Amino acid sequence: MLASPTEKTIRLQPPLPRAFYNRDPREVSPELLGKVLIRRAGRKLLAARIVEVEAYLGENDPAAHSAVGRTPRNAVMFGPPGFAYVYFIYGNHYCLNVSCLPEGAAGAVLFRAAEPLLGIEAMVKARGIAVDTSGGLRSLTSGPGRLAEAFGITRIRDNGKDFADRKSDLLIVDDGYRVPEIGTTARIGITKAAELPLRYLIAGNPFVSGAARLRRVHSG
Repeated sequence: MLASPTEKTIRLQPPLPRAFYNRDPREVSPELLGKVLIRRAGRKLLAARIVEVEAYLGENDPAAHSAVGRTPRNAVMFGPPGFAYVYFIYGNHYCLNVSCLPEGAAGAVLFRAAEPLLGIEAMVKARGIAVDTSGGLRSLTSGPGRLAEAFGITRIRDNGKDFADRKSDLLIVDDGYRVPEIGTTARIGITKAAELPLRYLIAGNPFVSGAARLRRVHSG
């Protein structure tokens, strides 16, 4: 389990700047690990530490939605960096991504898993499942669909939201947590370009989704 900051500590942090996202998704991905995803709901706050992401590289990446070119569905991927790209998949869940690279160049990072920090009861209610909040939380936000559901992410509500805008109700902040070790694996849950080592995770974290042989990247 990772260190849990206080609600006050999280509220005081500014959102990651747009320049953070204005890079290749392969650079952004490992640096997103350990950051905190926030959902503001009035005075309530949902927060979870990002522990697993996947990079999608644009029109030359067969697994990316942008491979077909710009469409109304994937337009956010081609837009300015730092915006939420939300899509519906398999007819039953949403997935949350953030756009990368300068406007006109497609790229994104998919949020695959996070460790709940604040607002856990609200996440449990949003998921509509029975969870032992004293320790059995892995099923709450492990996997992109579960994470999106716990945070109330939908395409209508969140697609195109600005992660870099302080006024947004969907933010990512840095609370100073230092990731001990990062690993990479091939992306999972896809069939095209599945062999590319573009899945990044905090090695050993129990909230990481699925299982795969790691290739170590670096230690903090």
